[in-house]
Amino acid sequence: MKRNGLTWAALATLMTLASVPHASAQRTTDEYVQELIREAAARAGVSQPSAGAGSTGQTTAQATASGRSVVQLTLDEAIKLALDRNLDISVQRLNPQAFDFSLAGLRATYRPTVTSQLAQQSNTNPSTQTIQGAAAGTGITQGQATYNAGIAQNIPWGGGNFAVTLNNNRQSTTSPTALFDPAYNTNWSASFTQPLLRNFKTDTTRQQLVVTKLNQDISEIQLQSTIINTLANVRNAYWDLVFGVQSVEVARRSVELAERLVSDNRVRVEIGTMAPIDVVQAQAQAATQRQNLAVAEGTRRTTELALKRLIVSGTQDQNWSATIEPTDQPDFVPAPIDVTAAVARAIENRTDLAQVRKNMQVNDVTLGYLRNQTLPQVDFTARYGLIGQGGTRFVRAGGISGGITETIPGGYADALSSLFDRRYPTWNFGINVSYPIGVSAQEATVARARVQQNQVEGQIRQIELQVATDVTNAATNVQNNVERVEAAQAAREFSQRQLEAEQSKFEVGMSTNYFVVQAQRDLLTAQNNALQAILAYRRSLVELERLQQTSLQTSNITILGR
Repeated sequence: MKRNGLTWAALATLMTLASVPHASAQRTTDEYVQELIREAAARAGVSQPSAGAGSTGQTTAQATASGRSVVQLTLDEAIKLALDRNLDISVQRLNPQAFDFSLAGLRATYRPTVTSQLAQQSNTNPSTQTIQGAAAGTGITQGQATYNAGIAQNIPWGGGNFAVTLNNNRQSTTSPTALFDPAYNTNWSASFTQPLLRNFKTDTTRQQLVVTKLNQDISEIQLQSTIINTLANVRNAYWDLVFGVQSVEVARRSVELAERLVSDNRVRVEIGTMAPIDVVQAQAQAATQRQNLAVAEGTRRTTELALKRLIVSGTQDQNWSATIEPTDQPDFVPAPIDVTAAVARAIENRTDLAQVRKNMQVNDVTLGYLRNQTLPQVDFTARYGLIGQGGTRFVRAGGISGGITETIPGGYADALSSLFDRRYPTWNFGINVSYPIGVSAQEATVARARVQQNQVEGQIRQIELQVATDVTNAATNVQNNVERVEAAQAAREFSQRQLEAEQSKFEVGMSTNYFVVQAQRDLLTAQNNALQAILAYRRSLVELERLQQTSLQTSNITILGR
């Protein structure tokens, strides 16, 4: 009954139009036909599609209603989150700290070492000779208490070392021939060893210290490279998400256009101005656009996950379960690029070149050490010592085996007094020389190190050439993308005008449903092409900046050195 009512209403309207003068009949314009369709639809109770009809996307309100928080994020905020929470950067930050412990272990070689010894011993030996002053079958007991101290240190320059010791002991005995009981013996000595050729300028420890510090610098350069690459990935992921969001909006508008065409065609079929087959064609187009919308929603979710991977510290991070809503829009402001200056900046700032240069310094240090090891071993040694003696002294009559006629008290102070008086000095010095005859293993190692050094120099030139090529290609790609964006934007505008023209012609009967559907498809393609062109332009700018390693300066990021 409703369809019959709509048909009779349309026929009555057409009969009314046929009865008006010829001048009025010519008022069948685009506006008039639209008004007729709206009036017929209102009488039949057909509702017009609302904005977002058929959309499968999740809006901000829907995300909030589903319990997921919405985080509005700018590009600068995304970069800050990556610097604070990115796991790759966090792991790389630990490497320079690990070298601190290696350096501390090597520097400990030059710290002074204090030694001490406390000991007590006693032994009883049988008497075997008359000179020992004891009868056969009896034993002689001797006791000794030792208390020594000393300090030694390797010198961090020149490769030398020194040691100072103070040795003390207290001896007691039951021998009847002893001159002191107890006897206090003390001696002080200082020794010094200095290489004159080999190990003078450098040695194993000093070479390892320099190499380890250079390796720490390399790890900091690697940290800088990780940060630069991560920032480039964050920028690309952010613009990918922006493209995904805009693609969803384009797909949603395409669904709205397609469903509006379906609704209008149904009205035309009801009033008898269109064949039912045209409705089927419009419905097929609407189904295709809904499928495109679903694909765009999937792409949007994938790009959002890629961005989250770079800016969260783990699945417990609150942003991991939130909906990211980018607020920055990709602007298109083409600027001229100085390729020569860009190449110069890249050669100056590139971390891979800086790392190779540090490796070359490591080779230089190693080569210098190996050359030093080919020199003769010539060491200067010196030692000076003092001996002190004291204790209770026995004066015997008739020689060593005579009876004790006098006892002179004494102690440890007497030993120190004789030590400071330098009554019993000892000293020596010398030069020790050793040199292998023929070709040594060190000389073969030096020859191999020279070859490696030449390889590194050639590698630097190779990388510089590759850097210049990459930067030039990146600058060319930026210019190509500028032209691509301009062409894509012009094509989008023409496609929009073409669709409007086809819709106007279709509404006055001068076009077919097929051409309107085709114009909608062309507009969707042109809109996506324009978005992809701008995305490619932004990505090419990020790549050019990454190749020049200038993203830290442009983002005002400073990596504190040691």
